Amino acid sequence: MSRSTNPGKEGASTSTLPEQPRVLVARRHHLLVRWSHWLNVPILLGLVLSGISIYWSSPIYQHKPDPRTGNFDVAADIGVWICAHMPGLYHYKNPPDWIYTHLSLGPGMLASALRLHWLCAYAFMLNGAVYVAGLIAGGGWRGLLPRRTDLFDALRMFHYYVGVPFAKLARRPWPHPSFNTKYNALQRTAYFSVPLAGGLSVATGWAVHKPMQFHWLAAIFGGFDTARVWHFWLMWVFILFVVPHVILVFVDGWDTFRGMITGWSSRVTPPEVQGQ
Repeated sequence: MSRSTNPGKEGASTSTLPEQPRVLVARRHHLLVRWSHWLNVPILLGLVLSGISIYWSSPIYQHKPDPRTGNFDVAADIGVWICAHMPGLYHYKNPPDWIYTHLSLGPGMLASALRLHWLCAYAFMLNGAVYVAGLIAGGGWRGLLPRRTDLFDALRMFHYYVGVPFAKLARRPWPHPSFNTKYNALQRTAYFSVPLAGGLSVATGWAVHKPMQFHWLAAIFGGFDTARVWHFWLMWVFILFVVPHVILVFVDGWDTFRGMITGWSSRVTPPEVQGQ
């Protein structure tokens, strides 16, 4: 990139307007990456809602039956607690099913949940292949590779994000840490980890779905029951990624959101401007 010149020194320009630092436009995301990113929204929602309904039929986390209610499901215990302590829920008709009624397709929906889950699972695998193809075609995979300085830089970005709301309330400046890569270290760590979690979700899903045909795969994860535990907690990896991801996109500003829609970013300045 060429450096900007000073019209006053050159003497060749008659313009009296002061020169402004140039803001460049750069390509950020390949079309296939953008498509797969947005398709993941309904796919993951379908997987989570149907997955929790499947969990209802055979909970992973159980305890001895309650002598009063006969309940043995930890998720049902949480529903009972919510109904007992949240205003307006004291007369909820079936407290043990509160979680499943509000966070899944509903209790007693095993057959429908299984069909939807596998429809979304096949879509997830296909969409993942499209995402990888987009990373390779657009060269975006390079931006996801970890760097040696990522630990320190990620802590710096975490400090920035945590401090943003307090800085807004105090109405004091809170400068964004500078970086010269496509993603900051915190983003890179998350975006590198999520595809790995996706691959593990697919592997544990097949181990649970076909434990006889893929007995070797189930054995890698410690057997059928342990593979279910892996699959359950990988679901929470996605949930715990999506929530802060959406929040931080709003914190980062409109340009980040626009980049995932159009594929272009205008928040790219020459090195000499970035250093100021």
